[in-house]
Parts: sequence; structure tokens; C-alpha cells
Amino acid sequence: MADVIPLHRLAFALVPVFMVLVLMFRWSLGAGSALVGLARMILQLLLVGYLLGYVFTTETPWIVLAIMMVMLLAASWIALRSIKQDRARNFPFAVLSVAVGGGITLLMMTQAVLGLDPWYLPRVFIPLAGMTFSGCMNAVSLAAERYYTEVGRGQLHHEARVHAMKAAFIPITNMLFAVGIVSIPGMMTGQVLAGVSPLIAARYQVMVMCMMFSSAGLAAAMFLWLIGRAESSQMQTHPIVTKEGP
Repeated sequence: MADVIPLHRLAFALVPVFMVLVLMFRWSLGAGSALVGLARMILQLLLVGYLLGYVFTTETPWIVLAIMMVMLLAASWIALRSIKQDRARNFPFAVLSVAVGGGITLLMMTQAVLGLDPWYLPRVFIPLAGMTFSGCMNAVSLAAERYYTEVGRGQLHHEARVHAMKAAFIPITNMLFAVGIVSIPGMMTGQVLAGVSPLIAARYQVMVMCMMFSSAGLAAAMFLWLIGRAESSQMQTHPIVTKEGP
């Protein structure tokens, strides 16, 4: 088992963070937003640490499902930060996209691949749900930002959709190329540090990478499809009328 990190040693992790914050402040890169994000990260992780300590011992599936619902709604709302002017209108689309894209792959991995018993085993189900929903969140965020950028440039829906899907796939595709060569992913690293055989950890990481790739792709595609349907419906309800000359 890996050693517990003492708090006074954990504080050293903030040294390079402070260096980056100084750089952002000097270059006017929005250090305030980054500082708020870091503070939220620390607070949220401390809170979730206490919460999961209780949840992992529960045998009630409703608690697990309630936590997943909170994660789903939060991921969907955060995904639309880049399109604040249409955030409320697109929120139901984001929720449905993350739920479908993340839900299909999560159920496949937990039930067909891992065969969890019980099916909602909290210490496995919740961390995998977090990975899946965060991947969907990033994919939807990139797809939404690029789609509305392209539409703003005068691109038609199908052209903007192609550019948006390409943008959504950039992070996960880079991960696929880099995994095992440039980086050892988080889940595999954690298992190796905990004393699990690297070969066994590699199998779990393959599952995770497949889960991340498929959930991101499905969520982004679903979101763009829903946007397309909404725009088509709006055009049919309010058709563009052109003036004819005399």
C-alpha cells in the first residue's frame, strides 16, 4: 500500500502552483479565476473525501443514484461555460447527452466487463461514473464552443457539426496516442502505487480508455444532434422571409 501523504508534505505541492499563479498575474491571464478554481478544488476534494467515506459503506442504491444525478447535473452545467448566452436553453440538451453517452458506457463497463455485485457497488461505481461524466463534460464543452463559433462565421449546421466533433475528439485522441508512452494514466498509477500488478492494472486502464473514448464521442454526437433538431424546428416555426424586389 502507498504511504499516506502528511499534510506538511502535501503543502509542497502548492509551490509550483504558486509559481504559475504569479506568472498568470504578471501576464494578465486571469489569475483570479484560477485561484478560485484551485480553492474550490481543494474544498470540494476534502468534502467528497468525507462524503465518500460514508457512501462506500452504504448498501443503498438510491444514495449512489442520487450522487450520480448531482454529478450529471453539475457536469452538464459546467460543460456549457463557454456558451453563456445560450447556457439555459442548451442545458437540457447537455443533460440528456451526458446521461446517454455516459450512462450507456458506464453500464456496459460496470455490468458486462466488471460484473459488479451488487450492481451499484459504490467504491467502483461512483469513481467510474466520475471519470465518465467528466469525459462527457469536456467533449460537450468543446463541441458546443466550436459549433457556435463556426455558426457565427456563417457555416451551415452540418459543416459546423463536423468541426465541432473534430474539436471534441482532440483531448481523448491525444490520450489514446500518449497512454503508455508519454503518460501512465491516473487509474493505472493509483493501482500500481497500491501494490497491484502492472499487468492487471493495464487491463483496467484499457477498460477506462475505451469508456472515456466512447462516452465522449456519444455525448458530443448526441449534443450536436439535439442542437440540429432544435434549430430545424425553430426554422420551421419561424421561417426566414425574404423581400422580393418590385
